[in-house]
Amino acid sequence: MLFTNTIERILTFVAAAGALGRILPNVGGPGAPCRWLYTGVVRSMALYGAPIWADALSARNVALLRRPQRAMALRAARAYRTVSYTAAGLLSGSPPWDLEAEINSNVYWRAKAARAGGSRPALREVQQLREEARHRLMDQWEDRLRVPDASGELVAAIRPLLREWVERKHGPLTYHLTQLMTGHGCFAKYLCEVVGREPSMVCLYCDDGAVDTAEHMRAECPAWAGPRAALFTAIGCDISLPALVRKMVASAKAWAALRVFSEAVMSAKEEAERQRKDDPNSLPLRRRRPGRRCRDYLGRMP
Repeated sequence: MLFTNTIERILTFVAAAGALGRILPNVGGPGAPCRWLYTGVVRSMALYGAPIWADALSARNVALLRRPQRAMALRAARAYRTVSYTAAGLLSGSPPWDLEAEINSNVYWRAKAARAGGSRPALREVQQLREEARHRLMDQWEDRLRVPDASGELVAAIRPLLREWVERKHGPLTYHLTQLMTGHGCFAKYLCEVVGREPSMVCLYCDDGAVDTAEHMRAECPAWAGPRAALFTAIGCDISLPALVRKMVASAKAWAALRVFSEAVMSAKEEAERQRKDDPNSLPLRRRRPGRRCRDYLGRMP
């Protein structure tokens, strides 16, 4: 009970720090380094004193710890609020904080035991402990990602390259690039199933009744043949999600090409959606929503 109360007090303080998310809009706002910095600040606050309470991480406490992490991971990745905890953490390169708490606790107690035995660990030894802990953390995170969930396609694409994805030196995520990777954005399937802004999942640009998803937009929709041809020239014709992740991690040029493609296509799709909202002849569910309904709707969006 004592440990549970301690964690709840910590998370109450962390929730206040979560207000940082309000100055991290998905469109515009600070760049990737600043977002990672703010995420690191909240993470440090959440994990303060971890060696004391890490052993008390029940399922309920882990759920409490996930709330602020998910909020910050969404902002770091510029993702919609509907993106899952697993996907947000993976995109932002943020390992589960409950795993970090356990690993940090292990390093602390091992170093303390060495000091209690009369030997003061050298800086090199402490660094080695931390490197070993980092490897264990990544291994445990990768094992956890093997459990199927709603983010299966994205997880399956990134998990084989987890270390490369997290440790890459290039490639900040953008609002539109994140939509392309998650499928949460201006796609008829998402707007119909999740937001309720479209009457069906059928692509508005195709005549064959294809479902409008991120994969359809990347590989099939004829409306985007021009940007797609430029993407093929830059990175090749295999643009399945696993292939894209491999190419993005391996090459800053490939990452930039995909970012340009996502900006061109998603911007056009968003402009078309805005026109449907303002068209008085549109279906009622497509029109711009005034007053309280508009505020409620915007509250569900990024």
